[in-house]
Amino acid sequence: MIVFDTHAWVWFAADNRLLSDAAIDAIQDADRIGVSAISVWEVGMLCAKGRLQVAPDVRQGVDAALALDRVELLPLSPEVAVLSTKLALHGDPADRIIVATAQVAGAQLVTKDERIQQSGLVPSIW
Repeated sequence: MIVFDTHAWVWFAADNRLLSDAAIDAIQDADRIGVSAISVWEVGMLCAKGRLQVAPDVRQGVDAALALDRVELLPLSPEVAVLSTKLALHGDPADRIIVATAQVAGAQLVTKDERIQQSGLVPSIW
């Protein structure tokens, strides 16, 4: 399994050209692709702020992106929530939850976020 950071999930669902070659290779090789529940919230917030448009609407776009082959929604479990508060990572709660989700899943994280990559908290692909 691999886990997507929110931007990687959005790009995977909408425009693979924005993904790196290494990310595309990892996606092709993955038996399962996890998406943290917090990524659904992030997509909704980005749409609400006008920074992202999802057609025909946010709910249908999210449902379609979660229905893609091998993609599964990973819950915000108590284990993930508590672990996220203990990470030596910048303050963005969504990033903390995504990293904790990947850790609990024992998965590599597909992310372009250099702060996450440099943290060494989770193996990352980009």
